[in-house]
Amino acid sequence: MFQIGLVGNPNSGKSSLFNALTGLNQKVGNFPGVTVDKKTGQSILSEGVSASIIDLPGTYSLYPRRSDEWVTYMVLMGQDREVKLDMLVLLVDASNLKRNLLFVSQIIDLKIPVVVALTMMDLARSKGIEIDTDGLERELGVPVVTVNPRKNKGIPALKKVMAATAKQQYKAPLRDFIPNRDLAINAVDRVKEMVDGLSDYKAIHYLINHESFHLSHDLQESIEKVETENLFNPTKTQAEEIMQRYVRIKGIMQQTVSEPDPLQKSLFTEKLDNLLIHRVWGYIILLAVLFLLFQSVFLIAQYPMDAIEWSFGSFGSWLSSILPESWWSDLLINGIVAGLSGILVFVPQIMILFGLITILEDTGYMARISFLTDKLMRKVGLNGKSVMPMISAFACAVPAIMSARNIENKKERLLTILVTPLMSCSARLPVFTILIALVIPQEKVWGLISLQGLVMMGLYLLGIVMAMLVSWVAKWFINIQEKSFFILELPMYRAPRWKNIFTTMVQKARIFVTDAGKVIMIISLLLWALSTYGPGDRIEQVKAKYALLKQEQPAREKELNREEGAAKLANSYAGIIGKSMEPVIAPLGYDWKIGIALVTSFAAREVFVGTMATLYSVGDNDDDSGMLLREKMHQAKKADGTAVYTLATGLSLMVFYVLAMQCMSTLAVVKRETRSWKWPVIQLLYMTTLAYLMSLLVYKIFS
Repeated sequence: MFQIGLVGNPNSGKSSLFNALTGLNQKVGNFPGVTVDKKTGQSILSEGVSASIIDLPGTYSLYPRRSDEWVTYMVLMGQDREVKLDMLVLLVDASNLKRNLLFVSQIIDLKIPVVVALTMMDLARSKGIEIDTDGLERELGVPVVTVNPRKNKGIPALKKVMAATAKQQYKAPLRDFIPNRDLAINAVDRVKEMVDGLSDYKAIHYLINHESFHLSHDLQESIEKVETENLFNPTKTQAEEIMQRYVRIKGIMQQTVSEPDPLQKSLFTEKLDNLLIHRVWGYIILLAVLFLLFQSVFLIAQYPMDAIEWSFGSFGSWLSSILPESWWSDLLINGIVAGLSGILVFVPQIMILFGLITILEDTGYMARISFLTDKLMRKVGLNGKSVMPMISAFACAVPAIMSARNIENKKERLLTILVTPLMSCSARLPVFTILIALVIPQEKVWGLISLQGLVMMGLYLLGIVMAMLVSWVAKWFINIQEKSFFILELPMYRAPRWKNIFTTMVQKARIFVTDAGKVIMIISLLLWALSTYGPGDRIEQVKAKYALLKQEQPAREKELNREEGAAKLANSYAGIIGKSMEPVIAPLGYDWKIGIALVTSFAAREVFVGTMATLYSVGDNDDDSGMLLREKMHQAKKADGTAVYTLATGLSLMVFYVLAMQCMSTLAVVKRETRSWKWPVIQLLYMTTLAYLMSLLVYKIFS
């Protein structure tokens, strides 16, 4: 079993090639001591030759800045104790060959066996670039294979060359790409005497970064002494090296690459960029894209959601009609079926949201959003790279916070982590959906635009605006002085990969149903028990009281059934817990049932709907137990007879769910990323306080 590393510049097609080589035979962990993802997978290269493929984080050169670049660098320097590579597959973007060849030349000089996988050939041809791959292979001295991992082309040929290289039929070239003899010759020779097996170029990196390597104390002291005695200057050495490499790269480009006249008319990509990242039109188009996204989520998903609701309603009614009255039938109908309904009804919206976000990423527009918003972000203490985690948080805050590792500046990274949970993730979507359906009428603005869709977009924009305000305030309190810069490669526009989009939609739906669904079901069953039983003989007393009333007033049996259900719920454990919270949440317009939902939502926000389904089903002794949850919530009354879900209460509750930190997983990942409990605690306190105050303000305005 060979260990093969996959390396390359960002956006070179590395993830696509990893998927093509390993298929579904993958696992994700972390590199030791850091929070950077470690993707590994198994691949059969040829008969009798298998390999463990390790997808290393993308990097532009062997001079790392970000934490993920350091991970790749340490593996390539042989300093990772778990990863010992037999060879490398180095992905090179043919449409940006000159820039990619810098990294290629550095890898070659490390003397690690390497195969160059040339990707993006179709984009290169669209730019009028022609590459002589045989000539490039001859000039570099390493195998060059053309692949298109998105369309699974060239993979068999690549596997064949990988197998041959792994078995050392192809070896690293003996000659250096550039003559390192010109770079600190005496210091390099001294270090090579101290450490066996170093190439000239790797010795230079020992001189530059030995403090970060896992070396003995004596060896560290010896290398430091060599630096001092030879007046070794890392900055000067690096500058000379890069200049020498580009001189050689220029010669290779002249020999092997035919490029069009740079004065030719601009490509379609450039023309489109002139519009999409325009200082005025760019923002208008961005708002229009977001508007269409949320309108689509609400309108397209309405039909499958209605079908799922109807199916569960009919199923619940059917079960009620055939099952005897007992605790287990009550558990089945009001616990299990109600909980399942609360999970599955929102799958269509989640699939549509993830599908649309994947289209934005696949087409290359997501990177344009980062570029477009950098100027605005800097005013509040962030930069354009903060946009990617924040937009990703529309799906889920956990991977979004992890993706903030790409932000080099520590202060901007910390601010991004602190405000990212204010983005409305897909877990909030079920809450917004049911509350909007309750308090916002199904009307069209100007006969075309859904009012409910506009409110949905408004909630998402509220999260964005509050994130900007919080970041602007927090930047004055976080005392980290570090120079900030924003470097971003804009990928070429491409047609979306529909197979990838549908796969993502199905995967995210499955994750929601299995991961979130487990939590929802457990809490639904726990709530059923808390809502069905109470301390002492309280429930029995309620039953006895209403049994007597039904005998005395048979004409009011249906009304008394409802009163009995409400009284049982109020005297249950859940009712007692909710009543104890009511004084705190009453100023926001909430009743004790909402209070229970707020508490359970700290496990996961989407549990709100399952909680409501369980509470209102358990509290409803009416024959029509299959009645839709929205109707039950719409008919809910407070003790004084007024409706629970008024416009003021609904809007207040939506604002609370936009701003509150109700996700234990997010707090855990913030602790992991910041390596401290300080920041998750600050996050929990500021978001809960902000949610309470803003909800109170909204309730007072609309009451």
